[in-house]
Amino acid sequence: MTPGADLPAEPARFRALMSRWATGVSVVTASANGADAGLTVNALLSVSLQPPAVLVSLSTDADTLPVAERSGHFGVSVLAAGQRTLSERFARTLPSEEKFRGVGLHRGPHGSPLLDGTLGALECRIARRSPAYDHVLLLGEVVHIEGGGEAAPLLYFRSGYAEEDPPGRLRLPERHP
Repeated sequence: MTPGADLPAEPARFRALMSRWATGVSVVTASANGADAGLTVNALLSVSLQPPAVLVSLSTDADTLPVAERSGHFGVSVLAAGQRTLSERFARTLPSEEKFRGVGLHRGPHGSPLLDGTLGALECRIARRSPAYDHVLLLGEVVHIEGGGEAAPLLYFRSGYAEEDPPGRLRLPERHP
């Protein structure tokens, strides 16, 4: 290999390394023309305090992306450790009606579904959309903030969820061979 040559990283090795990056888990939601959409996201970044802004990364084939773009807004619900089933539900490829069926939620001021019982939630106005390979980065200016309950966060590490053991203390998944 020529020194300094930029070759793309192998996707499997990249995925394996990134699984070692512990992340919080959130559900990004949107609503437009009477249709709700949502998906589990761990690619959430606080960008700015003045003005408050976040960045989310959505796959170009995610059903939530066009709904958010039509509405111009999206919601972010930050999940607590006891909400693993919500994370798993919104991570699956299901019709939107099925994802939201029986889920406690309320609406932000701009109509985004915000999940009940979370650590907190945001509603954001899309300030910028940036294509990035097989994803789209949405820069959202925070227009609504809700505090939630006091609990441990839902964490994802090595392709698994941290468990509360004892309550209030998290145990990361063991290394898989």
